[in-house]
Amino acid sequence: MLDKIAKSTVLGNPVRFGIMLYLLPRRKVLFRDLQYVLEVTPGNLDSHLKTLEREGYVKIRKIFMDRPRTAVWITDKGAEETRKYILLLKQVLSSEIGDVEEKE
Repeated sequence: MLDKIAKSTVLGNPVRFGIMLYLLPRRKVLFRDLQYVLEVTPGNLDSHLKTLEREGYVKIRKIFMDRPRTAVWITDKGAEETRKYILLLKQVLSSEIGDVEEKE
């Protein structure tokens, strides 16, 4: 199972995983809110969002509120892949914890 985690090039990155975890319950957020929560530079966030968009995990669009803003939506594929990755992490953790408890 660890090999699947190691091979996850999209969600294996902590910033991209953080983006997806933040989006999962919210569905849509503003770029500036993601930047604030994740404490990353605009350029760094933009780079990670472009990777997620290229993979079909998010959509990025300009919206007009009081002024133009960038909004990010999680796609159905992105939500599904994030849930799968979380389940994989849970399986690995429970397996590893079980192994440690058996050795004690």
